[in-house]
Amino acid sequence: MKLIIRFLRPYCSQCAAICLFILLDVLGALLVPTITADMINSAISGGAIGEIVQNGLVMLGVSLLAGAGALLASWLCAKVSANLGRDMRNAIYDKSLTFSASDFERFGAASMITRTLNDINVIQQAFVNFMLMVVPVPVLCVLGIIFSFRINRDMGFLILALTLLVAIFASLIVRKASPIFEKLQRFLDRMNVVLREGITGVRVIRAFNKESYESGRMKKTFDDYARSSIQANRLFAGLDSLATASINLCVVAILYLGGNSVGAGAMEIGDITAVTEYAIWILFYIVMAQMVIILIPRALICLKRLSDVLSLTPEITDSCGEIPLLPDISRDIISFDNVAFRFDDAEEETVKGLTFTCRRGETTAIIGGTGSGKSTIAKLLLRYHDVTDGRILLENCDIRTIPQRTLRERISYVPQKAWLFSGTIADNLRYGNQNASESEMCRALRTAQSDFVFGLPGGLRSRVAQGGTNFSGGQKQRLSIARALIKKADLYVFDDSFSALDFKTDAALRRALKTETEDAAVLIIAQRISTIVHADQILVLNDGEIVGIGKHETLMKTCPVYQDIARSQMKGGGIHGK
Repeated sequence: MKLIIRFLRPYCSQCAAICLFILLDVLGALLVPTITADMINSAISGGAIGEIVQNGLVMLGVSLLAGAGALLASWLCAKVSANLGRDMRNAIYDKSLTFSASDFERFGAASMITRTLNDINVIQQAFVNFMLMVVPVPVLCVLGIIFSFRINRDMGFLILALTLLVAIFASLIVRKASPIFEKLQRFLDRMNVVLREGITGVRVIRAFNKESYESGRMKKTFDDYARSSIQANRLFAGLDSLATASINLCVVAILYLGGNSVGAGAMEIGDITAVTEYAIWILFYIVMAQMVIILIPRALICLKRLSDVLSLTPEITDSCGEIPLLPDISRDIISFDNVAFRFDDAEEETVKGLTFTCRRGETTAIIGGTGSGKSTIAKLLLRYHDVTDGRILLENCDIRTIPQRTLRERISYVPQKAWLFSGTIADNLRYGNQNASESEMCRALRTAQSDFVFGLPGGLRSRVAQGGTNFSGGQKQRLSIARALIKKADLYVFDDSFSALDFKTDAALRRALKTETEDAAVLIIAQRISTIVHADQILVLNDGEIVGIGKHETLMKTCPVYQDIARSQMKGGGIHGK
């Protein structure tokens, strides 16, 4: 509950106004039957027409005020609910931007989407229903029972007893609801995972003729969710039946006891009408409140899921003793000093004993077999993970003492999996530099061998689908490289960013990069020796350790691992020195 209070605090005055408007609505709902009873009693006793008309006008005024209160309460509730959802989504998204790769893995992408969209929707609906259906109940019950006692003591006790009876039964139903809704949210997470995999992996599914298998997997997920939904609907059905039966029994009891009281002269006919209205209003609101309260456990579960995200302390944070990094022109940009790293759930270190330096004006390359830890080095550089031993220095400053934003401003990165955002090509290029001019973008595109952009009908304004699915793998890689070049950095990191390029384009791109990045350090992580053959130093990784370091010619003579890689690629015609 602390979480919802935290987000509602800016809207305290609006919540107070909602309560006042609800009170106005409740008072109107209870005064109308009272005025009606006076009119009936007056008419039966032969009262003057003028008095009846006057009461009618008063009743009209009360009804209008009550209607205005209900309308204003609903409008303010909707407004606060919309703002509440907006603030929560912003908070979840902003928090997610501080997460490390390990933090994201704790929740998963599908669950984060469910929490941001569905869970907050549930909380918004629960807030509106709680304010409009639950908040009025205590006032309505107390005032309704007081008004009933004022008319007739027996009627007061009857309504009090029925109110308590319905409240007890409804509370028992609510207790059964919590575990059901908890399962519903878990099944919803699972549905999002399976749906996401089915949609994004549709080409693989078709290629392996797995449509039937995936359909069965999806059907099971939907069936699990449907069974829990049916359980929840049964609770609603039981509560609805309880409401109808309670209201009908209450009306019968009031008419029976009221008829006897009228016959004995203890009540007037109009009073029976008033008490009946009080009972119907009280029982209706109690039952509606209980239907809302059934949803409260689900909302509380959603709040807990949001709290799990918002209360998580990111694995990687800027330390209190962080120091600003001033622009430097030293030759050594990045230095690895006996660096080791192990994932939390791993028994062995992914990389260990890494010691090397990336210097300004030089190209450092890393090569090794699959799983040797090449991409891990790039992630450690950007502090997606923190080293478990040793240190990484940026111009002689441990990167753990540098603000993450400052660190990443000095590095331009092309990820192993090229990713483009929906929008235009220009939008994607300006991710590297939001103030980039059209001439700067064109220059970066030419350096990245992305001349195909100029042949598109829209040029820089050509549309890009989510993930860049309307471009080939090679085109996406070249656009990602152009985006990185737009950003003027001290270190350029290319994480296997040339794998989808043919040898001719690869060679042309490397020649163009040499000129474009001559004042910066370049780190190339590659699978192909042809991509790194002209690097100033090449690091050869094997099982997370450096087993060779030097130029291509030196490694061909001294490093068996490098020689094995070279021989395997020579067989496929994979090494070209140009």
